[in-house]
Amino acid sequence: MTTRRTLLAVSAGVFAAPAVHAQGAWPNRPVRVIVPWPPGGSTDVLVRLYAEQLSPILGQPFVVENRAGAGGNIGLDAVAKAAPDGYTLGIASVGHLCINPTLYARLPYDPVKDLAPVGVAWDLPNVAVVAAEKNPARTLQEFITWAKAKRGGITYGSPGVGTTPHLSGALFCARTGIEGTHVPFRGAAQTVPAMLSGDVDFALDNLASYVPVITGGQMRAFGVTTPARWPTMQDIPTMAEAGLPDFVLTSWQGFVFPTGTPPATIERLSGALRQIVAQQEVKDRFLRVGALAEWSTPAQMTERADRDRPAWVEAVRISGARVE
Repeated sequence: MTTRRTLLAVSAGVFAAPAVHAQGAWPNRPVRVIVPWPPGGSTDVLVRLYAEQLSPILGQPFVVENRAGAGGNIGLDAVAKAAPDGYTLGIASVGHLCINPTLYARLPYDPVKDLAPVGVAWDLPNVAVVAAEKNPARTLQEFITWAKAKRGGITYGSPGVGTTPHLSGALFCARTGIEGTHVPFRGAAQTVPAMLSGDVDFALDNLASYVPVITGGQMRAFGVTTPARWPTMQDIPTMAEAGLPDFVLTSWQGFVFPTGTPPATIERLSGALRQIVAQQEVKDRFLRVGALAEWSTPAQMTERADRDRPAWVEAVRISGARVE
């Protein structure tokens, strides 16, 4: 499992990018970067890695502020309602952009109308896993056959209601005709022991949390939810290769400004992010914690959210999840 210490070490180890002071008024004072999750998690640490790189490139401090709560909605609302002057930046997940509008009965902001995309920052896959000593299946298709024959169906774990692992598991069961019961935990630190003890049968959880138990042989991985095999775990097939097509569902995140932020500001930040992601040492350190550093244009981030949204809306509907 990825630990706080590991993540902080990754962040601290990245070398500062060379300063390239482009012309233009922005930024001429510190930029606040809102992370809608508590300190120490993967999102927080990866954003801080970007912030450390942005400061020398753009010539001003990028100061991270954690605004956690309500599934990340408190922090995103703070971004949406900030002055659109380029001095409040946020990180938004696929959950904020594609899941929460359907999952939550009410949102204090509209992710389409109130947030201006800058670009995708990184991608995190989910992986289908079982406990090696508790399940006889060697492939995804063997697991599906086993699960259909299991009296009373199977149980699948996740880090909470409405998370991508929960919704991925619900969608998987629906598409394969498996009777599945969701078992929410507070995180992979609880899910993994429950699976190893046989209390839970299956998970489609974030790969980063399962790398040690997969490489150690305690867990058997059937497939990753990415279009291509994961760079550091080439022996795990994609879900399509494992026999389940059209199952590309990843936990990507991207930077956003409040709507109305000047296009020149968005363009300058986008160029700086592209420079950061081009560094091989940055890519390598992201991979070590199970993330893939990415860059996209604002339009490509919008297109990705639009492309992914129908599958997540379907998953929310199938799961029956609703947060008041």
